[in-house]
Order: sequence, then C-alpha cells, then structure tokens
Amino acid sequence: MWSRILAIFAGGPLRRYVGGLLAGALFFAAAQGAGAAPAGPPAPADRPGLVIPFESDTAFVPANPVDTHVLTALKKKGIAPAHLCSDQLFIRRVYIDLTGTLPTPEEVVAFLEDSNPKKRADLVNRLLEREEFADYAALKWCDILRVKAEFPVNLWPNAVQAYHRWIREAIRQGMPYDQFARLLLTSSGSNFRVPPVNFYRAVQSREPAAIASAVALTWMGTRLDRWPEARRAGMAAFFSRIAYKSTGEWKEEIVFLNPAATDPLDAVFPDGKTVRIPPDRDPRQVFADWLISPQNPWFARAAVNRVWSWLMGRGIIHETDDIRPDNPPVNPALLSYLEKEFVASKYDLRHLYRLIVNSRTYQQSPIPRSKQPEAHAYFAYYPVRRLDAEVLIDALCWIGGTGEGYASPIPEPFTFIPEEHRTITLADGSISSSFLEMFGRPTRDTGLESERNNEPTDAQRLYLLNSSDVQRRIRNSPRLRPAYNSVGKNRAEAIRSIYLTVLSREPTAEEMATADAYIQGKGTAAREGAEDLAWALVNSKEFLYRH
Repeated sequence: MWSRILAIFAGGPLRRYVGGLLAGALFFAAAQGAGAAPAGPPAPADRPGLVIPFESDTAFVPANPVDTHVLTALKKKGIAPAHLCSDQLFIRRVYIDLTGTLPTPEEVVAFLEDSNPKKRADLVNRLLEREEFADYAALKWCDILRVKAEFPVNLWPNAVQAYHRWIREAIRQGMPYDQFARLLLTSSGSNFRVPPVNFYRAVQSREPAAIASAVALTWMGTRLDRWPEARRAGMAAFFSRIAYKSTGEWKEEIVFLNPAATDPLDAVFPDGKTVRIPPDRDPRQVFADWLISPQNPWFARAAVNRVWSWLMGRGIIHETDDIRPDNPPVNPALLSYLEKEFVASKYDLRHLYRLIVNSRTYQQSPIPRSKQPEAHAYFAYYPVRRLDAEVLIDALCWIGGTGEGYASPIPEPFTFIPEEHRTITLADGSISSSFLEMFGRPTRDTGLESERNNEPTDAQRLYLLNSSDVQRRIRNSPRLRPAYNSVGKNRAEAIRSIYLTVLSREPTAEEMATADAYIQGKGTAAREGAEDLAWALVNSKEFLYRH
C-alpha cells in the first residue's frame, strides 16, 4: 500500500494531497473514529508499528473540580475518558485556543525540553497575558456584538474602529465581565467618542423589541422569539426610551435617554418580577442592575457556557445561545460550579479561561476511548475541529512570511489594513476576502454563534491543493528556507525543521523514514522534495484542524 502511495506522491498534481495523508490522516482516522483504545496511544489496524504522538497513557486523574464533575457524569454513563494529551499536542492546542496563533519552533522545543511539572500551567499564564489573547478574544466578542460597518448593521467605519478598540482594551486590561456588560448596556453619548453606545446601534432594527432580543441573546444566551408575547413586551419596555440623533459630524450619532418621557414606566424582568421605574431613572440601568446580580440565573451561566464552548467545541448547554428550560445542561453540576467560580472571582474572564484550560478535561487526547455516541456531548475527549478562517489564513501567512492585506472603499472613509496586521485583529466584519468567506467567517449580522461555519467543503480542499498563493507562500517561505537550503546536506534536520514549523511537533520515526525516502528519491531536486513535504503537511488535517 505504501509503495503505491509514494508512487502517486512522487508525481502528478495530487502528490501534495497524498503526502498530506502520510503526515496526518492516520491520526485523524483514529481521533474521529468510533473505535475505543483500551490503553495507550492507538495505532491503525493496518499499521500496528505506528506510534501516534498525541497522547500519553496517563489515566484520567482530576486536576480541579471541573474534572470531578465531568468524571462523575462519565462514570454514570459508563463512558471512559480519553488519556492525557502529549506535551507536543498541548502546546499547539493551547496556543491556538488562547491566542489564535501557532507556536514558533523555538517555543515548541523549549516547552518540550522543560522538565518543570507545572510547565503547562505556567504556559497558560503566559499566554493569557499576551497581546494575542486580547486580539483573539476580541475577535470572538466582536462576532457576538455584531461589529460591522456595512449593511445590515451599518455601524460605519469610524464607529467600528472605536468600538473594536474599546472591546479589545477592556479584555486586555481585564475589565470584570459584569462591568463590561453594564457599560455596554447603560452608556450614552457619541458613537465615536463613547464606543460602548455602539451596542445599541449594532442592531438591525431600533425598535425596543429588537433591542431586547439582542440583549437577551448576548447577555442571557437565550432567544426572545421563543418567549410568550407578553413576556417579550415586558422586557422590551426597558429599552423603549432609547433615542438617537445625528450631529454635524459625518455619520456621528448620539445615543441617549429620551428626555421627553415624563411618566413612570412599567416593565417586567425576565424572571417575571414587575417593576415601576420613575421618570428620572434610566430603565437600562434598572435592567443592568438586575442582570449582573450574583443571584441572576442567566448572566453568569450564559458567560461560562459560551467560554466553555469556545474551548471545548460545544456548550454544557448546546447551543450556547439557546438557553431555555427545555434545553437542559448535560452536566448541571459542572455548569453550577463554573457559575459560582466565575461570580466568586468577581467575573474575571481570565480566571475562567485558566480554570478550564488547566483542567484534565481540556487536556484530554482527541482520541476517544469509548464507542458511545454521547462521549462527545459529555466531554470524554477533546473535540477535533477545523481552525477558524482568520486563524488559518494567519497561520498560512506566518509560514509564508507575507501578510494578507485588507481594504474596503465602501462605505467611506476608505479603510486600509496593512499586511503586517494579522487577520485576527481585523475589526470590521464587512471587510472580508474570498478566503475568509470560503472558510466560513461569520457575517456578524445576528450575533448567533452558528454564523461561523467551520465545516470543511470541497471548495476549501481544492483551494488548498491548487492555490498558486499557497504555493508561493510555501516555496518562498523565509521560515522554511533554511530547511530547503540544507536538505541536500542534512535531510533529517531539514525534515525535523519542516515538521516543527508546520505541525509544531517532531516527526515520528516512520514519518521521518517516509519523508527521507521521498526526498532522497528526488535526487538533485531535493529542494523540490522538501517543498512537497511542506505542502503535504499544510494540506494535512493535522495542520488544518485544532486537536
């Protein structure tokens, strides 16, 4: 079988695709298959000698209460948790999940050589303080908050830039989540000078009912269209006195509380409690006080469920923005614990990230040990899923040594993003590219998590296999050039360097032998063989997916 694969790999337009199978498909066949491995790293049945370097044989030992709650639920279901992931898998995973970037080969080697038993926790702490954490978290929140200049949100470029900077800075400085929500819900002023007021502008309709729906979706993780009409109207009343006015500055708009309202306002909280708000009180502040109360049954729950889904592939309540009584959590005890921890930390988002990422649950191998279909929903292994569009193009740019330029002449003013700015820092959801659209970047029209589509398609596969842009990045890569130039003198070291750059790990002995034989077979065209290897790895599922 392998001689046939190598023969195909050695010639023809699909050689890089088949080479990608050599690099990564064996792992993903095991990771995504239904078969269970009784102990240790599994090997495909037809390749019993292959060692897949993605997990250890360490049993599931709880590292914090997150694990205790997960393990209790798994035992009740008779589901075996996965083994612990390997260090070389963990470093790539945590870099992508926390910062949306790949680790450098130097960072990978240093981490693997570090003998400190607390090195994973130390790495997590360092990553949470990096600028890229703020960049990537801001990207996630801009999706939810509908940060977009053009139709149908129509924030316009100046407001988008101000809004994005405010969101990113709030995350970077560690603004407590309750304060973050309060400012977005209660601010008044210019959309250019008081960026949080753009929350009320980033809604397709300015009717109170539409604003209430956006508030419920964003801060309570629930969809108002499922509520009875009277209940929806009671909540919409809190937002019935928001007003908007233009100024002499182009596209500037003031969001304010309508001073013409002089009568008391009757409204109903989502929990059914009624309230009469005097005319000198901002109804939005009354609602915000109720929302961010530690006793509120929605606020902390929606936040921890959302962050959990970003890190673990799905929420404890699934879908994350469809929380309702008839859609219960799969693990109520776990959700309750995370809620209490989040509130006790004074709504510290970094504490929440740290708690989840340091758990044994998050650090599981992606290779399941149970055939039960419920294993995924109960978090019995780390779920394999494709990289976000922005993360993927940034990874290709990082390997290729050239950035991706973005620009938008409409609407005015003209927006130009220099190539040195990574895509995860892109503020405006209206500024896109054929690549981002092909790979499922969300449109930011609704704030629903489901707007992002990370499902693979044939068009994506064909693009990566045949794109001249990807070819140029790989051929001219300054990161891979030293390996290309030295492959004729030291094939093993060149192969190792290519693996570390593209996959953030060392090659296995069998991968080394396969790649070495292929490059050696190229004779004087050894550099071309090294480029083929890099292309094969870029097209492998191991590169394209988080695992």
